[in-house]
Amino acid sequence: MTTVVPTSEEDPALAVVRFTAEMSWAEAGPEVGEAQVSSLCTEAQECMIGGRWFDLASLMLTSANLLFSKANDKDLECIFTVICDLVKKPESVDESLEIAKLLSEKIAQQPNEKPALRLKILVNLYNMMENSYGRFLVYLKALEVAANGKVTEHITPSFKKINTLLKEWNLGLQDQRKLYLAISNILKEQKSSANENFKILTKYLATFSGEDADGMDEGKEQAAYTIIEFVKASDMFQCDLLEMPAIAQLEKDAKYASIYQLLKIFVTQRLNAYLEFYTTNSALLESYGLVHEDCIAKMRLMSLVDLASNDSAQIPYSVLKDTLQIEDDEVESWVVQAITAKLINCKIDQMNQVVTVSRYTNRVFGPSQWLALRTKLTTWRGNIANVITTVQANKVTEEGTQSMQGLMIR
Repeated sequence: MTTVVPTSEEDPALAVVRFTAEMSWAEAGPEVGEAQVSSLCTEAQECMIGGRWFDLASLMLTSANLLFSKANDKDLECIFTVICDLVKKPESVDESLEIAKLLSEKIAQQPNEKPALRLKILVNLYNMMENSYGRFLVYLKALEVAANGKVTEHITPSFKKINTLLKEWNLGLQDQRKLYLAISNILKEQKSSANENFKILTKYLATFSGEDADGMDEGKEQAAYTIIEFVKASDMFQCDLLEMPAIAQLEKDAKYASIYQLLKIFVTQRLNAYLEFYTTNSALLESYGLVHEDCIAKMRLMSLVDLASNDSAQIPYSVLKDTLQIEDDEVESWVVQAITAKLINCKIDQMNQVVTVSRYTNRVFGPSQWLALRTKLTTWRGNIANVITTVQANKVTEEGTQSMQGLMIR
């Protein structure tokens, strides 16, 4: 099979039309095939002369599905490089976008057939696009192909640059939501990416505001899913979900009110509250795939942090035992687990049966925590200023004393 090679004798686009037409009509016989090939080439030339680039793209894509089943990868990449180059032909940005939409839609069809190659073609199309919004549309299709074609490993590295890409694309809220959900759908299938998925979902939920009352319903399902993911995560102990309007709306929702209550328990209350909740909602938790023993373990650590933040710096073993509902010989083990999880820094006094906490991680870091941090920094800044003033004053006094001593010696 001949590979398409651009030459000065024939326009690359016309060469592709001829190549694909000959492939499509090869089995019809010379008489029928030659007439069809000639007709398609004439139509392509008319499109080129008239500057009808969208019509030319449509014509060239007529046999796209056939190409993927019959042409080899090298030919396909060459053919689609020429076709994708049409996005640079129109003077109108709108026409260029329409061509990009047409191409990406066609390439994304039947993603299970040569998915890696389809993804590569979409990446080439993305790089040819000069319009930033057009790039976003192509990237969205690339995510779809990667997910449906099970080749996500080729696209996940780009997630690290998503904040930079968002600035480049300058998307509205609806498009941001589409993007975050598409990324989340890929990360959901990767067990090792649970934390990354949680961050993406948090960004998705942050696009909803209390002023967008009509659009809030759209985020309910994902809001509930995000809560469940937080509760499930054995290494996640801090979140700001309660502050989000998309989450807050669940409090009075008939379907998801219990899920909201569960989140509130995990970020603001202690183990006893969870156990009380479980007695009436065990079936609900099981339906969401939550394991009771895992929830207890996480709530014990959360409760320990709560003790450190709300009580004095010294926590007696007896208080830890009662709050965490454990045996005497388990107290130190749970404290060590909290230290290992970097939830607290502390000293264990076995002699006096006391844990002295020097640092703890806030379970929630919202406006009140930022205000407290600001107050601490202001105090710290004032203390530093006082130290500097004292040092400077002492320096002036010392220099004056030395000067007087010099005069006396003379």
